[in-house]
Amino acid sequence: MSLTFCPSVTTRPPRPGEANGVDYFFLSREEFLSMRDRQELVEWASVYGRFYGTPRKPVEDALRSGTDVILEKDVQGARTLRAVYPEGIFVFVLPPSMDELRRRILGRGTETDSERQVRLNSAEMEMSDLSGYDYVIINSDIDRATERLSAIVAGERARSKRRTANDD
Repeated sequence: MSLTFCPSVTTRPPRPGEANGVDYFFLSREEFLSMRDRQELVEWASVYGRFYGTPRKPVEDALRSGTDVILEKDVQGARTLRAVYPEGIFVFVLPPSMDELRRRILGRGTETDSERQVRLNSAEMEMSDLSGYDYVIINSDIDRATERLSAIVAGERARSKRRTANDD
């Protein structure tokens, strides 16, 4: 069984270093709303004044082929996906501290002071309720966080109720 990342679609502009189709699919507001209206999104939301969503086709194509899918979602998107894919495994990736999150957001240099404060306030609220998640990873070191995610995937694939003849 293989693993793939399916990028979200968004109406926000790319940040420095982000590539269309790799990090996100960057769309105009009209393109996004058209996808939404054609039911081409598994979930969608307005977050921080921009639209974000999960394209249906690549996710469903991957799942049909037996490929596990990684999606990067906020709490709102994860809640919707849990309802659509109740068999999914949900992992919350936490920063090591609010100070570190603040430092990382400041380091990006892509938000105004007020946008940054909204993000930090939202993050604090989101981190206070992890009950909708199966696992939590603290991202203090990217290599260690990646190892933990790999261990979760391996463990879930080894669970007797999930095993298939193609696993090994």
